[in-house]
Amino acid sequence: MRIERRKSARTGCRGSVGERSGTATRGAMNARRDPEGRKRALAMAVVEVVAEVGVGRTTHRMVAARAGVPLGATTYYFPTLGDLIAAGLALVSDSIACDLDAWREAVYAAKAEAGASDTGAREDVAGVLSRLAGEYVADQPKALLEYELYLAAARTPALRPFARAWLDGVHKLLAPVVGDAVARAVTALIDGVMLQAVVTGDPVDRAGLAAAIRCLTADAK
Repeated sequence: MRIERRKSARTGCRGSVGERSGTATRGAMNARRDPEGRKRALAMAVVEVVAEVGVGRTTHRMVAARAGVPLGATTYYFPTLGDLIAAGLALVSDSIACDLDAWREAVYAAKAEAGASDTGAREDVAGVLSRLAGEYVADQPKALLEYELYLAAARTPALRPFARAWLDGVHKLLAPVVGDAVARAVTALIDGVMLQAVVTGDPVDRAGLAAAIRCLTADAK
């Protein structure tokens, strides 16, 4: 996703989930004598494997093959499959944090540009949020991966703190703009719209989403 000035949301984000095939293998090759580097390479590998086959079919062996390391290395650093998937989800959380920084900058810029009119500010913010949601979903491989991991938390309680990073982050950036309760409603709306778009493969209806956000924020603050 990108903000108004088209600055990449991933600028300065090392090892972004958006980096695709071959990343984990190259990372492992560079990390053979670096335990932390090897752990990171394995985390990146599990993210790539989950993106391709889903959480339920991911195994230590598949991750080791993707990372280009011996099978024993995966179980040495991550004794259980849950530990390994949690490491991948933590990497995704870092990626989400970078996205949230971009969303925050865009939303606050829109509010500042709206000047003294509260109504105008909310309309501008609604337009920005709908555009950002649409751009997020347009990056289908990344969006599909992050939602696959996001939903995995429903069956794996240990993953839930990572999964909440997105919802809590969006709420936190919106609360100063539209108030706490409305921010929660808008967050739920955006999350639902994006999930629906990921599942169906359809693009986000940006105009419809913006209109819905404006309805929710009409009486805010």
